[in-house]
Amino acid sequence: MTTDLRVLRASEWDDWYAAFELAFGGVAQEAEARELDRALTEPARCVGVWDGDQCVGTAGAYTFRLSVPGGALVPAAGVSVVSVATTHRRRGILTAMMRRQLDDVRAWGEPVALLTASEPAIYGRFGYGAATQQLSAEIDTSRVRLAVSAGTDDVRLRSAEPAGARDVCEAVYARNVTGRPGMLARRPHWERLPLLDPESGRGGASPLRCVLAERGGGNGEAEGTGDVVGYVRFQVKPEWDTAGPNGAVLLRDLEALDPAAYAALWRFLFDIDLTSRIRARNRPVDDAWQHLVSDIRRCDVRLRDSLYVRLVEVGAALEARAYQAPVDVVLEVTDSFCPWNGGRWRLTGDAKGGASCKRTDQAADLALSVRELGEAYLGGVGLAALAAAGRVRELRPGALAEASVAFGAGVAPWLPHGF
Repeated sequence: MTTDLRVLRASEWDDWYAAFELAFGGVAQEAEARELDRALTEPARCVGVWDGDQCVGTAGAYTFRLSVPGGALVPAAGVSVVSVATTHRRRGILTAMMRRQLDDVRAWGEPVALLTASEPAIYGRFGYGAATQQLSAEIDTSRVRLAVSAGTDDVRLRSAEPAGARDVCEAVYARNVTGRPGMLARRPHWERLPLLDPESGRGGASPLRCVLAERGGGNGEAEGTGDVVGYVRFQVKPEWDTAGPNGAVLLRDLEALDPAAYAALWRFLFDIDLTSRIRARNRPVDDAWQHLVSDIRRCDVRLRDSLYVRLVEVGAALEARAYQAPVDVVLEVTDSFCPWNGGRWRLTGDAKGGASCKRTDQAADLALSVRELGEAYLGGVGLAALAAAGRVRELRPGALAEASVAFGAGVAPWLPHGF
């Protein structure tokens, strides 16, 4: 039995997408979500594997710009919709799609590929490393108090219809993108993703709500005349027990331009009537609310892997980001899946003067694979920690400390939404 791997034709999208849905359990997407996925699909950047007229493998790559340490936005391929039919496992279909896809990404001139893994064990063999984590929490607001920063009372809050406030929220989001590695500059249609709110997916919670934080426009002026400096989108799930109301606030997303606006939005969430907890499912590891609460133990904080990064062109990728401290090291890189990355690279750079990463014949200072470089790329995973796990080898004394500090970032990298 032979299969045909080819670029997706627009006319094949329904069959291709149905194959993906089947591989992920066979539950069809809601009409609104399916329509958005169709709008986001770039057929020329997708492949399918066909056995006769049946689609048995899918993979796509969105066009992204990824924020990296130093604030640059780097062209990146957002790998998604990856599946292989259960009937066609262990035939090399996934490997063939990954091979074709990374060759294409290289030809497109995009030095980095990204994905979120449904099963983390799959993608390490293709050179992807877990570069960011996401924090989840369930905050007991009946017992935990919030200490807000100075100026919080100067921020005005107002409710807004989520779709109607989309543009002002996107403007706040866009201003924050370059300040935190791992965030994605949203291209057309992606602004619709945070607003998806199918009734079937609410699980008893309210429709999506939005509150804006504004500064200025006071002294009797009409609502909405100030500058929007933050927003929160959330739902409320009413619940009752024998003691009374015990509802939950389900935090969807929250962005703010300054500490006072940030604190005002969190205080609002703490004060919602008839609720006793806030559930947050995807926040940065260093999210500042953790330093405003009175009792972090009653917040049930948990971490999990999030964004996986793969350097497709080692030199271009390492040159695209800044370094927290001066660095001058020679890296001995192994990459069995993309052999053009293998060999020695001399990396020099700092926080302001840019970076250079060129091939060299000089003796290596550190030895590692492209997977470790992917994990360290956004500054969230330390090279020293990887060395302690035996995954990075120091060949010149002092090189590990130098490089580990330089690869760091001032804030934790974070992927705000999936793809």
